[in-house]
Amino acid sequence: MKYLLSLYSLCFALNLSAEPIGKGAALPDAEVRRADGEAVSLAKLTRDQKTVLVFYRGGWCPFCNTQLAALVEIEDELRENGWRILAVSPDRPEIVKEAKKESDYPYLLVSDSDMNAAKAFGLAFTVDEEGFDRLKGFGIDLEAASGKTHRMLPVPAVFLVDAEGEIVFAHHDPDYRKRLSNEAILQAAAE
Repeated sequence: MKYLLSLYSLCFALNLSAEPIGKGAALPDAEVRRADGEAVSLAKLTRDQKTVLVFYRGGWCPFCNTQLAALVEIEDELRENGWRILAVSPDRPEIVKEAKKESDYPYLLVSDSDMNAAKAFGLAFTVDEEGFDRLKGFGIDLEAASGKTHRMLPVPAVFLVDAEGEIVFAHHDPDYRKRLSNEAILQAAAE
């Protein structure tokens, strides 16, 4: 519990610098990478398909893993209603590939290790030296996870993007422990 509170106080303060885009905005295009390392446009991945776009902090985050596992429970219902799930992480492609293999998520996971998408959505924030060292003390190495030295994370977020590329729903919370419920996602997708 002490670990979670220390990590919470660290990340909550840092997340306040992010300024996410909201409902009504056009989907910003950014390059992400598939698990095999292939670069692909986020616009291409969402083109002509209603998409539940989930930004998570990485495979090292227990709150993120809980959220990703919970999404499996509603994936069929979303798909039946014309939606697909796309999860975006700052983890490098090799880690995304391993996560997909270990968890067998039925939806697409992509790497945003350069933080192009997180920046375009206004979700990116930089972890300072003290925060980076504290995370490392908890066994979390942001540089090893992303393969980069930018020391950035996204604010966890869920965006619903319609088939024309408009954001029709946006949720983000600087408290990484608070995640949007499956019920809220289904309700937003039904509107």
